Amino acid sequence: MTYSTISLWDVTEWTDAHEALARDRFVPMIMSVGADRVQMVRTGDKSFCVITEYADAQKAEKAQQRIAEIRAQAAEELPMTMASVYAGSVFAHS
Repeated sequence: MTYSTISLWDVTEWTDAHEALARDRFVPMIMSVGADRVQMVRTGDKSFCVITEYADAQKAEKAQQRIAEIRAQAAEELPMTMASVYAGSVFAHS
């Protein structure tokens, strides 16, 4: 069964350069630790979420230490803070 994590973030400013850094640097970093898919979704003027999909919970668990490091690095390099994080098995999709 697939497994997903969703992290919610708040930013103090939004720029094209920040989007490019997220897309070109942080998405590949997340993918490199075992994610099957990563989506960064702008949810407001100064907020977004990261939806990360894994093949299963075991693969997600193996990645979490490195994911925590990536999140900390992103928060240091970009004007943002993580508001919350959720995770769980996907029980329905199309």
